Amino acid sequence: MEQKAVKRREKDLKFWERIYIPEILKGLSLTFKNMVRPKFTFEYPEEKFVPSSAYRGRPVLVEEENGEERCVACGLCSRVCPALAIEVQAGETEREKERFPEKFEINMLRCIFCGFCEEVCPEEAIVMSKDYELAFSSREEGIYGKDKLLVPANQLQDRIDFLRQYK
Repeated sequence: MEQKAVKRREKDLKFWERIYIPEILKGLSLTFKNMVRPKFTFEYPEEKFVPSSAYRGRPVLVEEENGEERCVACGLCSRVCPALAIEVQAGETEREKERFPEKFEINMLRCIFCGFCEEVCPEEAIVMSKDYELAFSSREEGIYGKDKLLVPANQLQDRIDFLRQYK
C-alpha cells in the first residue's frame, strides 16, 4: 500500500520538480547574490567594534557614586546561573542595607553570557557590559573577583536604561 502512495506522489510531481533543477538554481542564485553584495569588515586591533546598548558582554557589578556596590548578596544570580559560574558569600553590615557580598566571584571560563543573572537581579546590581575582549593566560586569571567586577554606574547607564525600558 505504501508503494502505491509513493508512486502516486511521484506522478503528481512534474518532470522539472523531480530532477530538482529549480531548487538548485534558487540556491545558486542566493549564493551569487551574497558573493556580489558589498562586504564590511573591521580591521580589529586598529578599528574597535562599538556595541549597542542591547549587547550582552561580560557581566559586571554596578558601583554607586559613593563607592558602594548595589548588590545585597541575595544569591539569586548564583542560583539562576545555568553554568554555575557565580559564587556569592554574604556579610552583614550596620548600614541601611543589611547585607553586602563579602565574596563575589564569576568564573569567566564557565560563563555563557546568557544574561539570566541580569534579569533576575532585583537591585539592578549585575548587568551585562559592553566588554567583549577577554583573554586569559591561566585559569586563575579567568576568575573575576569584586576588584575586576565593580564598574561605576555612570559607565553602565545606557545598559541600565535599556533594561528599565523592558521591565
